[in-house]
Amino acid sequence: MSTGSRRFGATILDADGHRLSIEEKAFFRDVSPFGFILFARNIDTPDQVRALCDDFREAVGYECPITIDQEGGRVQRLRSPTWREWLPPLDFVQAAGAKAARAMYLRHRVIAHELRAVGVDSNCAPMVDVADATTHDFLRNRCYGTDPVAVAALGRAAANGLLDGGVLPVVKHMPGHGRATADSHFDLPLVDHVQDALQAHDFAPFKALNDLPMGMTAHLVYSDIDDAPATLSKPVMDVIRTEIGFNGLIMTDDIAMKALSGDLGQLSRSALDAGCDVILHCNGTLAERRAVAEASGEMTDMAQTRAHAALAARKSPDEIDISAYDAELKVLVGGNSDG
Repeated sequence: MSTGSRRFGATILDADGHRLSIEEKAFFRDVSPFGFILFARNIDTPDQVRALCDDFREAVGYECPITIDQEGGRVQRLRSPTWREWLPPLDFVQAAGAKAARAMYLRHRVIAHELRAVGVDSNCAPMVDVADATTHDFLRNRCYGTDPVAVAALGRAAANGLLDGGVLPVVKHMPGHGRATADSHFDLPLVDHVQDALQAHDFAPFKALNDLPMGMTAHLVYSDIDDAPATLSKPVMDVIRTEIGFNGLIMTDDIAMKALSGDLGQLSRSALDAGCDVILHCNGTLAERRAVAEASGEMTDMAQTRAHAALAARKSPDEIDISAYDAELKVLVGGNSDG
C-alpha cells in the first residue's frame, strides 16, 4: 500500500455506517480520496472501527490518513464506556493550572494511543482558537484559553502528544475562530476587527504552530481582509501562507456546513481556487459526496507535495506505560482528567 507516485483526490470523505457498502467501496476506489473522517455513526466496537479503517484503506489501495474529532468534552467520537471520556478542553486546562502544558501533552498522548489502537492516525486537534468574552458557546469551552501565548504553548503540547503517539494533528480553525459570535454549523460569523489586531491576537497561535503538517480552515468572514468566508477567500489564504507562514496541507472545515451557501461542487471548486489543498465533506449523501469529488478532482502538484510531507510526518508510536500516564493525569488535574 505504498503511496509511490500516485495522485490523490483532493477530498477527505466519510461513510454512512459501521462498514462500507458495495457502492461506497466502488466510489472510493474510483475517486481515490486523500483520506477519510469518522463520526459517531461510524463507531461501535474497537474491532468494528478497525475493520472500517481497513475497508477505507483497501478501497483506496494505500495507507491513507483516517481522521476524527477527538477533542474531548462535547466534541469526541470515541466515548465511554469503551474509551476514556474527557473534560472539555477549557475546563481541563483550568483544572490543571500551572501544569496545564504537561497535562495537555499526556491527554493527547493517551488519545493518540486509543486512536491508533483502532486504526485512526489523525486527529482534528489542537484547536488553538483564542477565546474571549464574546466567543459563541459552541466554541468557547473547546478553546484552551484567552491568552494567545498560552494557547500556542498548550497547542504545541497537544500536537506533540499526538505526534509522539503516531497521530497526525490538524491545527484548527485557521486563521482563528475565537471571535465568532455565531455557530458556523448554522450561520456565517462576521469578524470586523482590523487585521493588525487579528494578527497580534487571533492569528498568533497559528503562526507559532506553522510547522505542523495539516491545518483546517475557519468558515467566517474577516471583513477587514475580504468579504468572502475564509475558506473561499484567496486574500485570507494568502495571509495563512505568508503572514502566518503555514506551509502544511490545508483542508477545509466541512464544506457542507450552513455557514457556506450554494452548490457543494461550486463551493468545493471555489475553496480549491482560493488556495485550500483538500476539501473535507461530511454528513452528506453518496450523491453529494460524488458531486464534491468530481468538482474537486485531483490535488494540484503543490498540494500533492504537501500531502506527501504530511504522510511522512506519521511515525511509529513511542512506547509508553498508559497506566502511569493515567495516574499522572489524575494528579495534575486533581482527579478530574475525565468527565
